[in-house]
Amino acid sequence: MGFTSNLCLWITFCLHLCCFINTGKAQNAKEVILLDSKAQQTEMEWISSPPSGWEEISGLDENYTPIRTYQVCQVMEPNQNNWLRTNWIEKGDAQRIFVELKFTLRDCNSLPGVVGTCKETFNLYYQETDSEVGRNIRENQYVKIDTIAADESFTQGDLGERKMKLNTEVRIIGPLSRRGFYLAFQDVGACIALVSVKVYYKKCWSIIENLATFPDTVTGSEFSSLVEVEGMCVSDAEEEADNSPKMHCSAEGEWLVPIGKCICKAGFHQKGDACEPCGRGFYKSSSQDLQCSRCPAHSYNDREGSWRCDCEDGYYRALSDPPSVACTRPPSAPQNLVYNINQTTVSLEWSPPADTGGRNDVTYRIMCRRCSWEPEECVPCGGNVGYSPQQAGLVDTYVSVVDLLAHANYTFEVEAVNGVSDLSRTQRLFAAVTCLVPTAPSQVSEVIKERVQQRSIQLSWQEPELPNGVITEYEIKYYEKEQKDRIYSTVKSRSTSATVNNLKPSTAYVFQIRAFTAAGYGTFGPRVEVTTKEEASGTSLQNPVIIIAVVAVAGTIILVFMVLSYYMSQLHFPEHNKTPLCFHAVVCSENTLSPLSKHEMLLFLKGHESWASLSILTGEFGEVCSGRLKLPGKRDTSVAIKTLKVGYSEKQRRDFLCEASIMGQFDHPNVVHLEGVVTRGKPVMIVIEYMENGSLDAFLRKHDGQFTVIQLVGMLRGIAAGMRYLSDMGYVHRDLAARNILVNSNLVCKVSDFGLSRVIDDDPEAVYTTTGGKIPVRWTAMEAIQYRKFTSASDVWSYGIVMWEVMSYGERPYWDMSNQDVIKAIEEGYRLPAPMDCPPGLHQLMLDCWQKERADRPKFDQIVGILDKMIRNPNTLKTPVGTCTRPISPLLDQSTPDFAAFRSVGEWLDAIKMERYRDNFTAAGYSSLESVARMSIEDVMSLGITLVGHQKKIMSSIQTMRAQMLHLHGTGIQV
Repeated sequence: MGFTSNLCLWITFCLHLCCFINTGKAQNAKEVILLDSKAQQTEMEWISSPPSGWEEISGLDENYTPIRTYQVCQVMEPNQNNWLRTNWIEKGDAQRIFVELKFTLRDCNSLPGVVGTCKETFNLYYQETDSEVGRNIRENQYVKIDTIAADESFTQGDLGERKMKLNTEVRIIGPLSRRGFYLAFQDVGACIALVSVKVYYKKCWSIIENLATFPDTVTGSEFSSLVEVEGMCVSDAEEEADNSPKMHCSAEGEWLVPIGKCICKAGFHQKGDACEPCGRGFYKSSSQDLQCSRCPAHSYNDREGSWRCDCEDGYYRALSDPPSVACTRPPSAPQNLVYNINQTTVSLEWSPPADTGGRNDVTYRIMCRRCSWEPEECVPCGGNVGYSPQQAGLVDTYVSVVDLLAHANYTFEVEAVNGVSDLSRTQRLFAAVTCLVPTAPSQVSEVIKERVQQRSIQLSWQEPELPNGVITEYEIKYYEKEQKDRIYSTVKSRSTSATVNNLKPSTAYVFQIRAFTAAGYGTFGPRVEVTTKEEASGTSLQNPVIIIAVVAVAGTIILVFMVLSYYMSQLHFPEHNKTPLCFHAVVCSENTLSPLSKHEMLLFLKGHESWASLSILTGEFGEVCSGRLKLPGKRDTSVAIKTLKVGYSEKQRRDFLCEASIMGQFDHPNVVHLEGVVTRGKPVMIVIEYMENGSLDAFLRKHDGQFTVIQLVGMLRGIAAGMRYLSDMGYVHRDLAARNILVNSNLVCKVSDFGLSRVIDDDPEAVYTTTGGKIPVRWTAMEAIQYRKFTSASDVWSYGIVMWEVMSYGERPYWDMSNQDVIKAIEEGYRLPAPMDCPPGLHQLMLDCWQKERADRPKFDQIVGILDKMIRNPNTLKTPVGTCTRPISPLLDQSTPDFAAFRSVGEWLDAIKMERYRDNFTAAGYSSLESVARMSIEDVMSLGITLVGHQKKIMSSIQTMRAQMLHLHGTGIQV
């Protein structure tokens, strides 16, 4: 026993030493501990059989904490069979159990006298049970796990050197099927001490991966098995489509092979392993989006976790618009709506709206209403009216409305729509025009057979009772009576008579006539039957008396024409011998015309003489009357009568008739048409076509601001076309001004007042020089003022002034400046600035017309071409399309501030009392006056300046600023 006791002391010392040297390992986070003897500080009371075998003793760990261990050292006696059994261990969910043993074992060679009885191993067993089975150990009920041998044993010398180490062995039990089990240790004669026994199983602890929670999962029963686990999405997350989250728990308690994932729902974004709601003012429309986004323009939200933002008042989002799209609004009304009537078809054309509502899906739809002559009595046009290309969904800015009723009043509304127009509750915005569809002329009913020959028939007729416009031609339909109208021919005539040739002798023909106006053809009149003469049988000599008479008449006519030609060759103008002869049809009746009287006169126009009846309907006002003119074969029409007052001199009479002579040579739709002249009697009269709206300058002042830019450009185009015609004819007008332009009811402008007009050589550079007379300074070119040299180029200068008059609605050029101030300003290079709201393209054309060198000015045919381009494509109005590149300094308003004195945009805004928009300009990046000078009206509107008055005030100041910069620096500023 002494040896045994001494050995026990060694073992106890060894326990202390081993615990001191081998510090304990941290607990594996993947392990679930079922038993840990080292953690038991009180007696464990395991069952030892026999009782004298395994002995429970106390020891100290490295922290000097008491621990309980078991030891046995019955090496001196043979045939040892010492059993030690643990208490019952409940396994829980585990199927695979790990057993970790830490022990020390004495080397048998270090023990004297124990050869044959000493062992260096022990056996490990287990027994599965569903509950505790008592304290008896039945060896046959245990299953052997393994024989445990020490890797290192110790000797007595090791105790002195303090080098002993614990042995650690791990064994696996499983798979287990009962609720619990016992462990048993069998000693067969070793000197051993169980320092600790730890029983555990492994599991994969719960984890959040890809926004999915995976619960604690016990490892599989096999070493190579993987346990598949489905994850559960965290709060406010959802599974990705067809990709549910899964992971696999390995036998070592590690999560492997992640499959699928969860994503944050709409309105939530990922932060770490959780989904947080989007903040106020942010949204997330789809779970597929990664982050929350700030609300788009014109939208908001005031709650967290929003999947979309609500639109501000007046803004909308179409059903097809994603939440990421800014809220938009309906477009404004189309601009510059104009129409053209061709028979019963109305063509409408317009410009896009100034505000598209922030969308690019703008289309147009047309509303047509037919109105009675009573106000506000209109009905929809219905299905009888056609639209080309279509009525709604128009992408282009034009449409033709066909099959309208003649002589009916129509109102057309053009509305610009986009994807949110139908959602808006605000008032619809549209452009509207009202027009009267002209009526075709009535029937030609009074047909006269003037002359019937063997192979020709001459017919004449009266103008229809209701011409409903200007009749431009007649169509004569004829066919042989026997053929009826199966085969027919037509002849056209511009007058109320016609001769039909190539007919058959002795054949009955049927004739019908219809008239044509801008509204189209009228219906054919009643049938008129005429039979041609029989063909003469044989030839016979003509009556010699008739032959002599014909020759005599012909000789008389020739003699009269010779006399007239000689008389006309003696007439000439005093100032220029190349001016055409004054009006030479001076053979008139001796009747004296007076106001409110009716007289016969000899009407002469372009070589044709005919008697006419003239009624003066209104008294004289100035030198112009209005009246009615009745020509043979035509119904009476309205005319204007220009008179020469009583007391005139012979020179005044010649000049007066000279103007008529000049007018009589012109035939152009934009030049006033001469109807006739009365030269005998008092007062001498010139009869011209009636222009309902009078002079252009007064007409514009009366209708200030009522026309679109395209309508104004159309007026300018007509004037330019008339001047191109005069220039091609070799005439210089010399007095072109808005006061000398007349306007009819259809807004057609015509050049008039040819009192100063003169003809020049065919050479385009030819000059007409005058030595006296008054000059309209404000409309006259520099060289004409200084040297009295007039050319077509000087007329171009005047045309530029007319353009300025039109765009300013009849404002007086150069305002209240004196003529001398105007002349001085022009010589110094100043030019009129652009009128308010005048497009840059038009002002550039004005500047081209005002070039100092007349050779640098555009020709009238160039001007017509530029204006045609502007009409066809209104967008060109925004960009200067001039014919010259040399910059011109506009005339400065001396009352405006000197922009060179301003050091910043803020100072400029303060000076024009618009300081409230400082932040608007700064935010948009306008940091210098040079950048401001390049702004357009669209740029000003984009700054959020919505008041029209403020827009105009700022743009007016910018235009003046631009003019000063041009003058001071001599450089062009692109607009």
